[in-house]
Amino acid sequence: MSKKKAFVKQVQGITFAGKADSNNWVMMDGPENFGGSNGATRPKELILLALGGCTGSDVTAILQKKRIKIDGFEINLEADVAETHPQVFTKIHLEYVFYGKGINEKDVEKAIDLSQTKYCSVTAMLEKAMPITHSFRIVEQE
Repeated sequence: MSKKKAFVKQVQGITFAGKADSNNWVMMDGPENFGGSNGATRPKELILLALGGCTGSDVTAILQKKRIKIDGFEINLEADVAETHPQVFTKIHLEYVFYGKGINEKDVEKAIDLSQTKYCSVTAMLEKAMPITHSFRIVEQE
């Protein structure tokens, strides 16, 4: 079994810098009224970004292998948050949006399904804690 490591260091107040095996620094911060400087992404937001980046990478790679041409691709993520502490995410929805001409819906559906059920490790971890749903749309461009 392989291991992953991460390192997080306080910069000031609740501003932290962290890096993991890729050795790239990420800044995290909180709002000013909570001791932060409002200068970086919140730690919980990084979870949503990780999910989007993970599944987005999968879907892009799958479509490229199938030689499906897209002009653009984005994912809108929305999480429901519990009202009481620890204010965890209770549900996440991903909307995949593809831009291009003549993109086949079945190819897109298959790529998303493979990411969500087989390849995306972030989805696999998070779906143990909450439901994750998805939808997609294709924006036809000339």
